[in-house]
Amino acid sequence: MFPVAVGSMLLGAAYGSGGAAQSPKPACSDPINHQFDFWIGHWEVTANGKAAGTSHIEQILNGYALLENWSSAQGGAGKSLNFFDPADGLWHQTWVDQSGSVLYLAGGFKQGAMRLEGNRPASKQQPAIRHRITWTPLAGGQVRQLWESSPVDKDVWSVQFDGLYVPAR
Repeated sequence: MFPVAVGSMLLGAAYGSGGAAQSPKPACSDPINHQFDFWIGHWEVTANGKAAGTSHIEQILNGYALLENWSSAQGGAGKSLNFFDPADGLWHQTWVDQSGSVLYLAGGFKQGAMRLEGNRPASKQQPAIRHRITWTPLAGGQVRQLWESSPVDKDVWSVQFDGLYVPAR
């Protein structure tokens, strides 16, 4: 327990959030940090006209990040942390689900949609796969999420999930 606390304090101190008391940083007002705000809300999600699950997306950390809480209609669950990193000028998503499956994505908001991509390294069971997820705001406050994948060494995309996010009632 002690090494974790010390490590956390050191990490916090390196980034200006640990140790001595500091005044709170004001809420994020840079428009680039709010490009993904169209995804904030309580959602009922369908795919091919059938219930796929529910999702709750909330703004956290003074507006510097979004937290996704996903529950599938089949009982699965996952979470993602989404944020803009000014150091590289990209949006990032770190996803993990209840089985320990992890996905790291990066990209940006272009042509009216948020598109994030990333590679999942090869394993004993699967070759390396490239993932591309695009969120597009639609009329009526809905959002389309299109998840595609391709072998890393090819440019042949297959749809993994094509979901419609509708505000929950």
